[in-house]
Amino acid sequence: MRAGAFVFTPTKAPPLVVLLLGEEPKMAINKPVQDTWRSQTKLVRGGTNRSAAAETSEGLFLTSGYVYESPQEAELAFKGEKDRFIYSRYANPTIAMFEERMALMEDAKYCVATASGMSAVFASLLCQLQAGDRVVASRALFGSCLYIINDLLPRYGVETELVNGTDIEQWEAALSRPTKAVFLETPSNPTLDIIDIAAVSELAHAAGARVIVDNVFASPILQKPMALGADIVMYSATKHIDGQGRVLGGTILFDDTSYLEDHLKPFMRHTGPCLSPFNAWTLLKGLETLELRIRRHCSNARQLATFLAAQPGVSRTIYPELDSHPQHDLAMRQMEEGGTMVSFEVDGGKDSAFRFLNALKLVDISNNLGDAKSLTTHPATTTHQRLSDEERDALGITPGLVRLSVGLEDVNDLQEDLAQALGSNH
Repeated sequence: MRAGAFVFTPTKAPPLVVLLLGEEPKMAINKPVQDTWRSQTKLVRGGTNRSAAAETSEGLFLTSGYVYESPQEAELAFKGEKDRFIYSRYANPTIAMFEERMALMEDAKYCVATASGMSAVFASLLCQLQAGDRVVASRALFGSCLYIINDLLPRYGVETELVNGTDIEQWEAALSRPTKAVFLETPSNPTLDIIDIAAVSELAHAAGARVIVDNVFASPILQKPMALGADIVMYSATKHIDGQGRVLGGTILFDDTSYLEDHLKPFMRHTGPCLSPFNAWTLLKGLETLELRIRRHCSNARQLATFLAAQPGVSRTIYPELDSHPQHDLAMRQMEEGGTMVSFEVDGGKDSAFRFLNALKLVDISNNLGDAKSLTTHPATTTHQRLSDEERDALGITPGLVRLSVGLEDVNDLQEDLAQALGSNH
């Protein structure tokens, strides 16, 4: 049984349903998941657990608690001897459906949903760490992830080391000592570095470490870190999984039962970074169209990256599917397509980048990503502004770098908007 995926089949239909239909209460109508189902079918059907009302859409269970038929039943539930819902901080029918669908999509045994992507990062790490442990991470990380590794974990007595994620020799040196956890994101934010998940996982396992991969930029459609050797994959479901800028959410996926029972489950239950049922319901609906949206995002991004690479005034265009990308071959082995994100450097530094951003008439300025709407941001002054100039230089985050999350608009409208905005610098 996957984490949180408890059976929910009420024995009594809601009185209003019986009154309106004039029928005897029915049991839930649920069709079991088939092993032969392909990805898109799992995204639409996986995890569906209908109540006795036999609803078509997934049920939204806005409840904090649950009632028991007797104190004996409550005792069994709290002792863990009866699987049932106890409290929505622990599990909830709507959240359980989302977790089940994500686990099916990722081919994972367990999924635990969280309130946000950052709560997934923090929980996946801290639940298994104690003073004296050691963590190795790639240097190219989202700003908040870097804060956890560089600033927060050392406060708890955890030793941390950062490496250039694309340099396997640095990984070899760092993992020559016992290590508890490895954390990386690939493609990285915002310079789209590609890390060899299989090679790093092999080194990490030899050092005794669990490998955690932040797979947000690739999404579960384009890259399967667990199939490449990673132990844990996490997402900010806020991004592509919702994909329409509505709600926050996160997920942690894995196969290790001991990690669940001994580390993550007690951490989640007693610290409370749980996903809300409403957000889980919204994310469930987002999953239904995830693959369709990702393919269109990638098609648009590919065209825009090719266009930007040929423009005067753009000194560097970063997109994994371009031959010019330093890890192009590795990216095409690990990922099905190049992804939804394009980064590029505008000649003239910050002033030129700001003129470009201010000249955009269609694309919005926002630090979010993975949205149906195309969004762009200036990483040096937003997502990575906490870093020193030297740290940003080491990561390739120059004053002229712009990150573009390519949306679902007509790609020709997007291209025309980028062209006229680039023209504002001439």
